[in-house]
Amino acid sequence: QVQLVESGGGLVQPGGSLRLSCAASGSIFSIQRMAWYRQAPGKMRELVADITSGGSTGVSDSVKGRFTISRDNAKNTLYLQMNSLKPEDTAVYYCSALTLVRATAKDYWGQGTQVTVSS
Repeated sequence: QVQLVESGGGLVQPGGSLRLSCAASGSIFSIQRMAWYRQAPGKMRELVADITSGGSTGVSDSVKGRFTISRDNAKNTLYLQMNSLKPEDTAVYYCSALTLVRATAKDYWGQGTQVTVSS
């Protein structure tokens, strides 16, 4: 029903910036919430930031003040602006979408994009 394609990952020096993009296609009108997660090697996947269909946003304490989540509805694209990057931000970042059709909720995931912060 929903396809998510991510881009924007790469290698950045500490203190640098990156902007991740997630292009959504399919049953776009059914999406109720979108989010960014990340997972470092040997660690559990954690929520980074999310945004609801109404525009409400939330950011985890570990990235608050540095990361910003936003959405361009006209382009069906989700963004994560990452500033003041630290080595501990190194992880695979995943885009997700929650859809609600009738009484059924479903989660969709992108393929993930690698972000490496190193000097």
